[in-house]
Amino acid sequence: MPLEDRLRRAAEAWIQRAKGNLARAKQPKPDEGFWEDFCFDAQQAAEKAVKAVLVLRGINFPRTHDIADLLALVVQNEIPDDLWEADSLSEYATVARYPGRQPASEQDRQKAIILAEQVVRWAEGIIYTH
Repeated sequence: MPLEDRLRRAAEAWIQRAKGNLARAKQPKPDEGFWEDFCFDAQQAAEKAVKAVLVLRGINFPRTHDIADLLALVVQNEIPDDLWEADSLSEYATVARYPGRQPASEQDRQKAIILAEQVVRWAEGIIYTH
């Protein structure tokens, strides 16, 4: 299989995982659940979507949850200015997941979902029109 086809398949697998995280972020919260866990899934959706674009481009990326660091690896003119706001999700991959931090709210989750949806749509646009 040609390299371009392998990269496309790998990128499509990454974007599917991103969409899975996004779907989980939208699930109803059980009584025992925490809003920050849903925000983490939104962060994971955005992170995996950016990684999908990097995979498609054949760009190696570090093991990081920092969305800004990942976006910085993408060709700058491909990133809409408002997409950089998704970096605010990065905190949900680290300190926000652990006890003792300011808990997230339902409104935080809604904002996280909106940001993640923007990143996933952007990545799909690149992957499926490339």
